[in-house]
Amino acid sequence: MPLSRVNQYLIYAIGILILTLGITLTIQSKLGSSPFDALLVGLSLNVGLTVGSWEIIIALVMIFFNSLLQKQKPEYLGLVTALITGICIDFWLLLLRTWVAPDLMFLKFLCFGSGLVVAGIGTAMYLQTNFAPIPIDRLTLSLQKITRTNIFFARTLINVVILFMAFIFNGPIGIGTALAVCFSGAILNVFMPCIGEMIEKWSLTESGSNKVDGNHSV
Repeated sequence: MPLSRVNQYLIYAIGILILTLGITLTIQSKLGSSPFDALLVGLSLNVGLTVGSWEIIIALVMIFFNSLLQKQKPEYLGLVTALITGICIDFWLLLLRTWVAPDLMFLKFLCFGSGLVVAGIGTAMYLQTNFAPIPIDRLTLSLQKITRTNIFFARTLINVVILFMAFIFNGPIGIGTALAVCFSGAILNVFMPCIGEMIEKWSLTESGSNKVDGNHSV
């Protein structure tokens, strides 16, 4: 049972906010970001512009790559998600820059681990709405379908390629980057069905509530 359009947008927006918060926490941990985020930070530090701006630019490139891979028209709607994501990343970085700056190694790992899990939850939430995925997530789903494997394999394959690019641009690569490569796909693979079941129950509850309201209407 599909969600109403309003609730779909609500879950989508909350998912993006949670995802970008998780991304920011991993960046602020200073242990090394996920390969894609390390690439964004590296480009920002060495070329210019903000991290969020590079999110949008690379998203545009990936939209055309996904188009070639799927042999269909470019999914420009994905640029909307990238635009919102880029703005939210810059917002969280500005907000948490002084508030979240762990110095002890234990706190760094806690910050990074929390960010990895939070990002996984946010990604699973907004992907379940099936509304304009970020191009890299659309690429993950495309590779999963093409290779007939799971999200873990597809995401890990993409991470390895982007990791090489992040290295070229001197992005913040560290132990956190290795952890992200190993576990981000697995975390997403765990939360996708869990979040999906929660949304399904919500949609059924919403449908039942609407029927009750309809039966009592005059």
